[in-house]
Amino acid sequence: MINQPSCSAPFLQTGETVVLFDGTCKLCNGWAKFIIQHDRPVRILLATVQSSQGQALLKWAGLPTDQFNTIVLISNDRFFVRSDAMFEILARLPPPWSWLRVAKCVPRKVRDWMYDKVALNRYRLFGRYDSSRTPPSDRPKRFLKG
Repeated sequence: MINQPSCSAPFLQTGETVVLFDGTCKLCNGWAKFIIQHDRPVRILLATVQSSQGQALLKWAGLPTDQFNTIVLISNDRFFVRSDAMFEILARLPPPWSWLRVAKCVPRKVRDWMYDKVALNRYRLFGRYDSSRTPPSDRPKRFLKG
């Protein structure tokens, strides 16, 4: 599902893409590390939902700023959540990861149901950090700056 607010996303330049993730979630940090490892040209920037930039972008998108149960991708003043966000991320990664987009043929209702099951149990299944963290990166421009 494509969501497009009426004004431009804060902190992003035209053509930039950012993924917002829960910095206290070990699964979410693992996904951010995966993006860092496979997105060599740095097409995707990252920000935690707990950061000031993440909070401003959540507010811009009209999403909750205190309940973090989805990953969010923002690009070209549009935002994607849940399984749609995951497919948008995969689309920006090189093969073979981008090929996983074929799974988008599964109906959204089913995809989002599976996504929600994992998201709602992620702390119990994968663990949680005591405070927000960002994974290490070899590129200083990997994380969205305010």
